[in-house]
Amino acid sequence: MIRIPVAAPSRSYEVLLEIGLLARAGECLGSFLPHRRVFVVTVPPVRRRWGKALLQSLAATGVKAEILEMPDGELFKRLATLEKLAEKLVKTGADRSAILIALGGGVVGDVTGFLASVYMRGVDVIQIPTTVLAQVDAAVGGKTGVNLQSGKNLLGTFHQPRAVLVDPGVLATLPSREYRAGLYEAMKCGIIGDPGLFRIFEERRREILDREPAVLEKVIADSVRLKASVVSADERENGLRQVLNLGHTIGHALEAETRYKQLLHGEAVAWGMIAATHIALSTGKLDSVMAGRITSTILGFGQLPRLKCNSASVVKRLHSDKKTRHGVVHFILPREIGKVEIVNDVPEGIVRSAVDEIRKLASG
Repeated sequence: MIRIPVAAPSRSYEVLLEIGLLARAGECLGSFLPHRRVFVVTVPPVRRRWGKALLQSLAATGVKAEILEMPDGELFKRLATLEKLAEKLVKTGADRSAILIALGGGVVGDVTGFLASVYMRGVDVIQIPTTVLAQVDAAVGGKTGVNLQSGKNLLGTFHQPRAVLVDPGVLATLPSREYRAGLYEAMKCGIIGDPGLFRIFEERRREILDREPAVLEKVIADSVRLKASVVSADERENGLRQVLNLGHTIGHALEAETRYKQLLHGEAVAWGMIAATHIALSTGKLDSVMAGRITSTILGFGQLPRLKCNSASVVKRLHSDKKTRHGVVHFILPREIGKVEIVNDVPEGIVRSAVDEIRKLASG
């Protein structure tokens, strides 16, 4: 088993990673669960696939968990969902000793983490991510949140989990599009701080797409290590942690502009990284060879969805992004593979040109 420590100031914990780990969840979590009410928050498709295995594993250690279902999809990452789940907890008699387990993708993890952070002013949460995106990114680091119509993740908290259990084996049943969307978040980790990880995406594309266990486990582990090191140094995004937002500034605007119906989150981040690469090239921060490697590697993992949106509207949405300070939009731009820079002086014309560029690529 791979153990990756996350030394966040508010709470240190481990990410446990191994194929087949879900069936041993009860054994791994034994020290956290005795004499507590345990609630598993999930969505119907994940419950059908993996709910029984988790409940049986917990039951084998004497823990009887209760299932709380929420609707599936980004459209339900809203305060209304949070309130309904909280009401269910109250009706079942959950108190401050309750512990929540998030079983699902990034939406489940974000909503469950937010719920845990505010229910009875805070209860424990354990993350068991079932998508690539959640395993390499969303489940690690303690960020929680829900969306507003105005933008993505505008309401949320920092609430570190007690533990994160990552079983790459559950990815075998993930639909191809969702699988590929999650890979872009792992690719992001390579661009911001791990050239070796990025080279794996360049050189072993077919093995990654075929979900070859050894290479997939390495991609996930290296991504988690990168994120763990950043979160440990900057838990609340006061500086260094901002680099994890490569591709997210324009990506979030694309999601909101398309009403969370056209793009999976990872796909929006992929387009956002291509836009950030275009901006870096246009402002002289990145050379054309590096820019070409980044763009071609992203596009090499499959056709990204078309973008049915207006460039001016996308740019306008950037001003409500969480990374905007005093009306100034901040971008994370690649300087080379493995190094990025936080920039706040990008002319709006260059931003508009970058959005126009990805719209052209999307229609090609």
